[in-house]
Amino acid sequence: MPPDNLTRLSIAEAGDLLRRRALSPVELTRAYLDRIRRLDPDLLAYITVLPDEALAAATAVEQEIARGQYRGPLHGIPIALKDLVMTRGVRTTCGSRILRDWVPDADATVARRLADAGAILLGKLNMHEFAYGPTGVNPHYGTCRNPWDRHRIAGGSSSGSGVAVAAELAAGALGTDTGGSVRIPAALCGIVGLKPTYGRVSRAGVIPLAWSLDHVGPMTRTVTDAALLLQVLAGRDPADPTTSAVPVPDYRRALQGEVRGLRLGLPKDLFFERVDPEVRIAVQAAARSLEGLGAVVEEIPLPKIHHAGPASFAIIASEAMAYHEPYLRARAEEYGEDVRARLTTGQFVLAHQYLKAQRARQVIRAEVDAALTRVDALLTPTTPVPAPRLDERELTVEGVTEDARWWLIRCTRPINLTGHPALSVPCGLTAAGLPIGLQLVGRLFDEATLLRLGHAFQAVSPARDLRPPLNS
Repeated sequence: MPPDNLTRLSIAEAGDLLRRRALSPVELTRAYLDRIRRLDPDLLAYITVLPDEALAAATAVEQEIARGQYRGPLHGIPIALKDLVMTRGVRTTCGSRILRDWVPDADATVARRLADAGAILLGKLNMHEFAYGPTGVNPHYGTCRNPWDRHRIAGGSSSGSGVAVAAELAAGALGTDTGGSVRIPAALCGIVGLKPTYGRVSRAGVIPLAWSLDHVGPMTRTVTDAALLLQVLAGRDPADPTTSAVPVPDYRRALQGEVRGLRLGLPKDLFFERVDPEVRIAVQAAARSLEGLGAVVEEIPLPKIHHAGPASFAIIASEAMAYHEPYLRARAEEYGEDVRARLTTGQFVLAHQYLKAQRARQVIRAEVDAALTRVDALLTPTTPVPAPRLDERELTVEGVTEDARWWLIRCTRPINLTGHPALSVPCGLTAAGLPIGLQLVGRLFDEATLLRLGHAFQAVSPARDLRPPLNS
């Protein structure tokens, strides 16, 4: 099979071939490394590539499988990690100058769980500096280019993860999500991105942006692949006291569940206000597709969701400042201008404002919980706009002009505040050939229903086989 055909395989497809020894882990890893060598100098998805280490790991995996020591569907699968996930013996920069040469002496829990499952680490991925921004613009390592249009952003902060998966530079990747940083690049790059429930996946060994809002999640080309990664990542971790002991279901089996009769809510408040017309049309078409599969779609009110923006800002600004204060005192000049400016605003958020934001958070979460007693999931755009140009600082939609960053996080940020799981699935392209994302939001710890809905939709969606127009 030609190398580029190998990288088109989903994780599930490649895993089945590896299990049957119809595909060599070394051959698959070489195919990805070759594609990285050819395409990444232009796309800038990676900060660190590990060719020698990856091939050595692939050789060891091949020998294990030959001995009958098959570990599961990720055994021999080449993946990559956002560069704020600690990796023992491999530098972890957080996309910053400050940590440019930092080499951790331990793995993050999620990195260790993937390694224990037999996944092969290709390298560490580019990102918005310290995860503090939704665009992926990085003055230190270069800004990732969207593989659908190199003049446009990939989204952030998990920009490298979105590009690597979309451009087939990794079979799957991990990102982190504090205000949408898994789902935004997933939507703008035309892939699947899952933000699990807060507490479902360990954050031990993952450099924080805001402790009470951060989530770690998989980014893949199919919903099935996201389920396979989540199966390995999910579960209680003594090293992270925020993780939950709620039992982890069989996510792959859940994909085959019935969609007919599931109720989906369209929250018009905030999510469908001031949306690019092409995005609105694509999301509405996705809702009709799910109706065609037997789901019931109805409009629901969420009036308090409008308070999510100010509450989220106060929490992120305060918690990010608390983590970065020592660096800001000693090495402020090493931050990029935009991140330094955003961090310093945290100095001006007062304690009573932070506490009010946390109280508002509880009210908003209760409203979403109440809505999810009436419906099984919410359905919204992931982002109200497609990928902006690299030089676009403001966007105008339906006569309203706002900072591009504001548009990007508007539909994702509230779900970090509430902690509910959310899945972004590609649902079409604009006339200019830019991906559009559909966001599904579920009940706490009910990722299984989201994956079932996303899998059913992806099976009938015209966007399921779309690939960026790369010159490979």
